Amino acid sequence: MPRVVGVKFAGTPKVYWFAAGEHEYTEGCSVIVETARGVEIGTVKTLPKDVDESEIVSPLKQVLRIADERDLARQADYDSRRAETLKLASEKVAARKLKMKLVDAQYTIDGAKLVLYFTAESRVDFRELVRDLASAFHTRIELRQIGTRDECRMMGSLAPCGRVCCCASGCDFSKVSIKMAKNQNLSLNPSKISGMCGRLMCCLAYENAYYTEVNKIMPKVGSRVRVRTEDGETSGTVVGINQIKMTVNVRTEIKDGTFETKEHPLDNVVKLDSSSAADDMKVSSAEAAELGGIED
Repeated sequence: MPRVVGVKFAGTPKVYWFAAGEHEYTEGCSVIVETARGVEIGTVKTLPKDVDESEIVSPLKQVLRIADERDLARQADYDSRRAETLKLASEKVAARKLKMKLVDAQYTIDGAKLVLYFTAESRVDFRELVRDLASAFHTRIELRQIGTRDECRMMGSLAPCGRVCCCASGCDFSKVSIKMAKNQNLSLNPSKISGMCGRLMCCLAYENAYYTEVNKIMPKVGSRVRVRTEDGETSGTVVGINQIKMTVNVRTEIKDGTFETKEHPLDNVVKLDSSSAADDMKVSSAEAAELGGIED
């Protein structure tokens, strides 16, 4: 099995594997590695260990060396110039009247390349801009378009819950959908279920598996059920469910012809047909159109 070391880069919570080689590592030390973007500096997060081939994305690249004082000083210099670099680059973007927003600027550790990350609503023809930037910074320029989640991941932010945004904390959900919000009986108001990035909140995926399974055994809202009570058995219509408390709100008719709604434990409720709450969780075309801007 290959011996690898886990390395993390600035602006991303993900840890990448590199061949450890014969270097001496300590957790948190800085190393120089070669990536698809060029020669970069990263921080060791996982000390050398043997891993299975299936956990590695080929080709596995080698750690070039342990970062020395000159590397650290050079990186500190690049970091100190970041705001100035973004300001000058933004001026060049404005001069070309391009509809794009610069997010971050990162030099490779050898200074051979400047990578500028940006967001835009559509594809941008930045060929002339690259020439302007190359003349201004006297180095090779690479422009990379990223999504709003990537922007949030790189910039960092606090979510409405008070914690660091899921995007910036290392969570990696491949798919978040409106149906997850509906599964959990959440309001489909975009302002309620959108994160700082403007997309659906990643945390909708945390408990989705639980709600999906519980909805299969919960009665469908609007269906007829029988309810066992201390006074006997009665029938009524389901008007609401609570998947956390495992209770069902049932509306029943009482003797004087009026109606009352009571909460009953799921164990006391008998479904009269095969329908379940899961049938309510399909997102209609009208709902999808109303929420169109935030659906993943």
